[in-house]
Order: sequence, then C-alpha cells, then structure tokens
Amino acid sequence: MKRDSLMIEDSALAHLVAEGESERVEFKERLSPDAMGRIEEAICAFANDLAGTEKLGVVIVGLNDNGQPVGIDVNDQLLLSLSDIRSSGNILPPPMLLVQKRQIQNQDIAVVTVAPSDTPPVQYKGRIHIRIGPRRGIATSQEERVLNERRRFADRPFDVRSISTANISDLNRRQFEEEYLPVAVAPDILQANDRSYSERLAAAKMIVSSDDKQPTVLGLLILGVGTRDFVAGSWVQFLRISGTDRGDEITDEAAIDGTLSEIVRQIEDKLRSHNRSSVDFTGADLEHRSEIYPLAALQQLVRNALMHRTYENTAAPVQVTWFNDRIEIQSPGGPYGLVTVDNFGTPGMVDYRNPNLAEAMKNMGYVQRFGAGIATTQKLLKDHGHPEASFLVSLTHVLASVMVSRNGNGEQK
Repeated sequence: MKRDSLMIEDSALAHLVAEGESERVEFKERLSPDAMGRIEEAICAFANDLAGTEKLGVVIVGLNDNGQPVGIDVNDQLLLSLSDIRSSGNILPPPMLLVQKRQIQNQDIAVVTVAPSDTPPVQYKGRIHIRIGPRRGIATSQEERVLNERRRFADRPFDVRSISTANISDLNRRQFEEEYLPVAVAPDILQANDRSYSERLAAAKMIVSSDDKQPTVLGLLILGVGTRDFVAGSWVQFLRISGTDRGDEITDEAAIDGTLSEIVRQIEDKLRSHNRSSVDFTGADLEHRSEIYPLAALQQLVRNALMHRTYENTAAPVQVTWFNDRIEIQSPGGPYGLVTVDNFGTPGMVDYRNPNLAEAMKNMGYVQRFGAGIATTQKLLKDHGHPEASFLVSLTHVLASVMVSRNGNGEQK
C-alpha cells in the first residue's frame, strides 16, 4: 500500500471524529505510558480488520472520549514516538501506518492511520487483538481461523506463499512446539492450548491454513526438514581467502544450510573461529585480547542479509567472504518497496520484502529493533576503530563491506 492511500481528507477526518469511537476509530487524550500500550493494541486490531471492512483504522491523540480537542502540544517528539510503533517490534508483522499532525476545531491533534494487513493475523506482544463493533479483545480460536483464511486469499508476500511439493511432515513439530511457540506466543495464550497443531501452525503462518496444510516458505525456512530442497536459495556460502583478491588462495569454505536458526548458529560459529583475538602482553601476568572485528556488527549484517534477501526464483546464497583486509557480505535482491538505491541506509527508511520472516526473526531474538541494523553496525564499528561499513546497492543485490581497523590491528597475513 502506498503512502498516499493512507491519507484521510480533512472532511473525512471531521466526519470520523463526529461519529465518535467505533471499530475504526480510537481517541486518546494524551500520549501517556499507559495510553501508548492501548494505542498499540488498537493499531494491532485495526491491522487485523476482523470485520473485513478493508478500510483504514484511525487513532487520534488529543481528543477526549466525546471527540473534543483537549489542546495538547503535538511536537516532533510525540510524532516520532507514534512513528516508532511500526519499528519497535511489539506489533508483528510490522503494520503499515502513517502519522500526521492535523487540526480539529483549530486545535492540534496527532492522527495515526492504519492499513488492514495483507497477512493477518497481526500480534501485539504475542496476542492477536481484534475489534468488531463495540467489542475489543483477544481473538478466539474461531476468529484466528477467519484471519488465517483471509490471508490465504490475499495477495500475499512470497514468504507466506505455499510450496506445493512440501507437506506438513516436512516441518519439525518438536522444534515448533518446544522452541518457536514459547517465544512467539504469550504464555497465557499458549497455556490455554485449545488449538490443534495445524491451527497453531496456521496462526504462525507456517502452513496455509488448518484446512490446507501445505507449508509456506516461512514454515520451511523456520521449521523445514531439508529446507534447501524446497527453498533453493536458503543457504550461506562462506569463504576465507588468504589475500585481498578473489583469485587468492581459499583457506576455508563452507556451504551452510538448514533451518534459519541452524544457519545463523553455523555462520556465526564460522565468524567467531576466524575472528581470532590478537594478544598484547602488557605485563608478566596480564594480557589484553581484542577481536579483529566487533562480532556484533558482523551479526547485524549477516542477519539483515538473511531477512531482507529475496528467496523467490533464485538458488543464489547469501555470500560471506573474509579477506585479509575486509569482510564482504552479499545478499541477492536489491532494495524493496519504500527503500531505493538512492535512499538505502537512510535512518528510518525501511520496508520488508519478507515481513513474516522479519516477524519470526524478531520472535527468535535475532532482531532487537526493526530499521536499526545499519545504524547499530556503524556505531559498533566506529567504537572499535573501524571505518564505517560501505554498501554497494543495485537492483539485484546488496554488497556490504567491512574493513579492518584504521590502525591495521588484527589484519591477517
């Protein structure tokens, strides 16, 4: 959905305010900590659009319960706090929303418009919030089923499309129930346990629906037994080159595949093994050890590559190549959606080719905050004396390069 389609004309906004709170409209007087949680719940419910209105939901800050302005200061900090809801990771997959400063009765208000999700159900802190008419609350198992079925017929991102050659037995049930569900679903919802295995898989978007048990791309990436047999590009190629050119001697190589968690563990083990500490003896009984690169920065770049790459119609892997003077991380697929070749890396500019994979990676602890990966990487590199990472961005790939520290510490010969 484009930004323009989230705009509400002044007359339409005035009409919504006059009609009062409804299944599409929520008023809040101020942005208090308690109100922020309620706003996020409302945004989650609007994104789920259980009633199937296919209309925007609207949260207005600065109005009392009767729709009268209370005269708040709609400053940049307030607008930024509301905008950050999309990237905070509390609502998954990230909602499509627009935050604006508007006026009602010559008084400033903040307006958040929310688009219905193409891939429901949407969760807020592990709970599926819904509203229909005057009712607000957590979705029942039947309401989850409605949202799952709606997703089935939507124009879905590739990560929740089905793989016709796979079946439910190609998913690791133990891994789903013992590892993924406990981190993806709130404990009280998990404890209720009134949903079948297939219903829980469907709610997590690992299969199409409880009636159509074909695994999705997401299901195979997270839980697949033999993932690469079904998603050809789901692997990482690692090379250690003793030199600075690709034609130099290869001293270590690996083709790393499996589920996403297995890939992350194996590639990060490789990075650790080559990130040998240099040792500086400063006294008879003391020594100082330092990594060649800050591992956390490399983790950010590799995980970003796995999350944002294209998995559609390609067998190309993410490539991690370690040279003597640099590390290169290349991912298939260029910028996506709002992100372009020109604005790539701009703080706050983020979009998701694989929104449901992003949700799963957040659940699994591989992402702390959406849209902050590059900024976090650059700070880590700067703090450890490295130049900023550089990015070569084209329509078909993104190549990130990290150089050794400016003083040359850790360079391997």
